[in-house]
Amino acid sequence: MMSMELIATKICKVSDIGIYNNLFGGTMLSWIDEAGGTMASVKCCTPSMITLKIDEVVFKQPVKANEHIRIYGKIDRLGTTSISLYLEARRFDFQKHEEDMVCSTRMTFVRIDKDGNAIPIEKKIRDKYKNY
Repeated sequence: MMSMELIATKICKVSDIGIYNNLFGGTMLSWIDEAGGTMASVKCCTPSMITLKIDEVVFKQPVKANEHIRIYGKIDRLGTTSISLYLEARRFDFQKHEEDMVCSTRMTFVRIDKDGNAIPIEKKIRDKYKNY
């Protein structure tokens, strides 16, 4: 089983803050989607990956302005045309050198052709990750 990889780092800016002085949830989802899509493209060696599905996301802790968020991912499953990733967003505390989970989810990305139709991920890639 593949371990979690650091795939993105973000800083919560004042412009990212919504009501109650917390990071707007939609911004976090955007960060996770971008990081997951990038990881899917890298693992599948193609820029033609689109988001198919986002599983339940539970926001466990708020994020405040100036906090650093690290997004981690790992392959959950690799199919013929799609890849599912497990993703976690963690707040990093520089003073304690600790991370706290903010949210997690599973996302599925699909490889598409120029017309938007699902096409197979190359066999050599599927063989490389055949245990997923």
